[in-house]
Amino acid sequence: MSKRGYHHGNLKQALVEAALGLIETKGPTGFTLSEAAKTAGVTPAAVYRHFEGREDLIAEIARQGYQVFADLLEYAYESGQPSALASFEAVGRAYLAFARKYPGHYVAMFESGISTQRTPELNDAATRALGVLERAATDLSQHIPPENRPPPQMFSAHIWAMSHGVVELFARGTPGARCAFPPEDLLETGIGIYLRGLGLLPQDAEKDA
Repeated sequence: MSKRGYHHGNLKQALVEAALGLIETKGPTGFTLSEAAKTAGVTPAAVYRHFEGREDLIAEIARQGYQVFADLLEYAYESGQPSALASFEAVGRAYLAFARKYPGHYVAMFESGISTQRTPELNDAATRALGVLERAATDLSQHIPPENRPPPQMFSAHIWAMSHGVVELFARGTPGARCAFPPEDLLETGIGIYLRGLGLLPQDAEKDA
């Protein structure tokens, strides 16, 4: 059945790995299940033992991506403790690092059109990952003057949007998007400006929140 011995229980993961390469080179809609099977070294019929269609395969990639994403975000969050500010900034950097290290997963998660509600398992993984962003924002929001304090969900959404924008435009080689500054610097300074606007960073940028 297989050229690589994937009949011993790891065919599903072999297809995931094959599809990841195809997503990185062709995008989430630029390949077929038959191509994934060929890349994995199995017959097309073998694919349907695990996935009903390409969207199911992409959803599994997204689920695995969110699991890794959540682990990285949680590690970043803990690395900044006990400082709420350090944890918050570390989580932002981890977002950028994930997009660079796991481009296929990133595309499956955010650019494939696959809903996180597609399966309970995918939803659970996504909820855990995005929950870390909200946790970091909730912690930091306690240091914001009440008159300037947005809801933590809005706070985390702003940072998520900023991080996602930097990733999409400048960290993934988007055609026509050029900048003289590294994506890491763009993200750090952008978050800094945002936090100063909320009264979190004084002019001397002390990081003792």
